[in-house]
Amino acid sequence: MDLYLAKQVFTCIDNTTLNATDTAASVEAFCRHTKELGVENVHVAAVCVYPRFVGVAKHELEGSGIGVASVAGAFPHGQLPTELKVEEVKYAVAQGADEVDVVINRGAILSGDYDAACAEIKAMKQACMGRTLKVILETGELLSPTLIAKAAEVAIDGGADFIKTSTGKIGTGATIEAAEVMLNVVKNKVKFNKKTVGFKAAGGIRKPEEAVEYAQLAKKIMSDEYVKNQTFRIGASSLTDSLRSILTF
Repeated sequence: MDLYLAKQVFTCIDNTTLNATDTAASVEAFCRHTKELGVENVHVAAVCVYPRFVGVAKHELEGSGIGVASVAGAFPHGQLPTELKVEEVKYAVAQGADEVDVVINRGAILSGDYDAACAEIKAMKQACMGRTLKVILETGELLSPTLIAKAAEVAIDGGADFIKTSTGKIGTGATIEAAEVMLNVVKNKVKFNKKTVGFKAAGGIRKPEEAVEYAQLAKKIMSDEYVKNQTFRIGASSLTDSLRSILTF
C-alpha cells in the first residue's frame, strides 16, 4: 500500500458517529479521541454528527482545525417535505456546522422528476448560508450507472459542493463502480462549467486499502491535486483508527 497516499487519505476523513445511541457525552468523547489521532497540524478533515450534537462537537473541537459536519435534510431517507428539510439545514447551520451532508430525493430521481430533485437541492444550498453542501446520492438505491450519473448531474446543477456515494445506512454502501461514474460526471462538469466539485466515498469503507483505492481512482480520473480535503473525502468510523495505526508522521 502507498503509505504517502494513505497519509493524504487520513487528512480527508470525515470521522463519523451517526448512531441511534449517540449522546452528548459519547459525542464529546468521540471528538476528543479524534483530536488525539492527529499529530501537530495533521488531522482528519471533519467530524460528522447528527444536528442535535453540532454544538457539542463544535465546542469540543474548537481550535483543533477539525471541521464539524452535520447530516440534515431528513437523513438518511429524505422523506420529508422540502420546507422541513430546509429547516433542518438551517438548524444545523445555526448550531455551527461548517458542512452539511444532505440526501438527494431518490424517489424523484427514480420517477424522472429531475427538476423537483434539483429545486430541492437548490433550496437546501441556499439554507447553508455559504457552508459546504455535500449531497448524498445513495447509489445502492439507484438502478443503473445511467441513473447514478443523472443523480450526480442533478446534485451538481443544484449547487452541491461535493457529491457523496452513500449514507452508510443501507446494505450497499460505496462501490468503486459507482465512484467511477460519479467522478466522470465531476470531470465533465469541470470541463464544461469550470466548476470544481468534490467527491466523498462513504458507506462500508473499513480497510485502509479500500480507502486508498478510492483515492487512486480520484487521482486517475481527476488529478493528483484532487486528493486533498477541499475536494476529496472519505466517510469513516472504524476505518479512522485502523488507518492511523499504520501511519507514522
